[in-house]
Amino acid sequence: FVLDGALGTYLRGMGAVLSGDARGFEAGRGTLRQVVDAAGEADEAELLLCAGAAALVVGDLAAACRLGSRALAAARARGQVTVVPRALEQLAYAELRAGRHARARAHAEEGSRAARSAGRRNDLAHHQAILALVASLDQDARTVAEHAAAAEGTAARHGLVQTSTLAQWALGRADLARGRPQEAAARLHPLISPGRGRGHFAIRMLVVPCFVEASVLAGRAEGARAAVEEFAVWAGFGHDPQAPAQLLRCRALLAAEAHPAETADLYTEALARHETADGDFERARTALLHGKWLRRARQPAKARDTLRDALIAFERCGAGAWAAQAAAELRATGEASASQLPDRLDGLTPQQLRIARLVAEGATNREVARHLSVSPRTVDHHLRNVFATLGVRSRVELSRAVARADGATADA
Repeated sequence: FVLDGALGTYLRGMGAVLSGDARGFEAGRGTLRQVVDAAGEADEAELLLCAGAAALVVGDLAAACRLGSRALAAARARGQVTVVPRALEQLAYAELRAGRHARARAHAEEGSRAARSAGRRNDLAHHQAILALVASLDQDARTVAEHAAAAEGTAARHGLVQTSTLAQWALGRADLARGRPQEAAARLHPLISPGRGRGHFAIRMLVVPCFVEASVLAGRAEGARAAVEEFAVWAGFGHDPQAPAQLLRCRALLAAEAHPAETADLYTEALARHETADGDFERARTALLHGKWLRRARQPAKARDTLRDALIAFERCGAGAWAAQAAAELRATGEASASQLPDRLDGLTPQQLRIARLVAEGATNREVARHLSVSPRTVDHHLRNVFATLGVRSRVELSRAVARADGATADA
């Protein structure tokens, strides 16, 4: 595997992909797949970065993470200080796509420091765009705006289309998280429209689910239908593990007003498809929208179950603003308030009690699973039942409930 030959193959594949439409993407993805598969035992950082970038475009996130890690190790071993921030950018973006936001933030923060140290302004802008996207999960809108503005400033001067797209996507997602769908739809619409300077097909498609949600919530569903049909082509490629579930969610949003039976089936199928792909955040967004629809369809009991699932998942991945939305929807269903927390934990099974105490102490679901030698999915199941039994909406409330019950026991 010679670097020049690999680079030529990579450039041909990327040239086709960057045409900006589905046909170009389809033509280029096979070529890029060759680059990924041929990386093999390569140890040159530049070659590994090309293969990692190709893996990202074709949606092989596991390969992108592996190749990015190898590129980073190779660059550090050879003292290639200008390559280190690029490898960290690739790792950060791969983790972001995979829904591992804490890892993405850590890589992007380290990459920002490396880029500043090496004087790599464009690489710094890429990292700032990723940090803006990660920040759009929580309630700190100012941080999102600061990272996005820094990324956009460099992107505008140097023609960094992908960086600009990611920064604007972050701002649109932050608008959605804060309940501002009109602003989100207006911001995201230019990003999903094909044309020169819009970025490649895969980048545009990543924005579509946010745009559809914003458009429907803003009362502009008709304007989103064409985007959904184009997104269906992307989902059909099978290279984005989240896309099939996201497509079903988009179709459920469009069907919500006129076809309630179809809407229920679409949400159910979407949640089932999420189970086959990693990514708590996207599954939680589907559950939140499903719960909202159930509440408005006057099915409060079903809505509460679904919204609790969404709240737990948002808290698990640190999506504070989205968790606040889920909590507000739960309150609207008549869920018990914090002042109604139980004084005792007698309603829990022994296993549920163990899980409740571990979570109250700050353990993650995976940590609880390892401690109890069960699967994370089993912990999720028990934790949902704990929430339902105790009438709590979040891990914070669960901690308070456990502390309150322990205090009542001590006073007895």
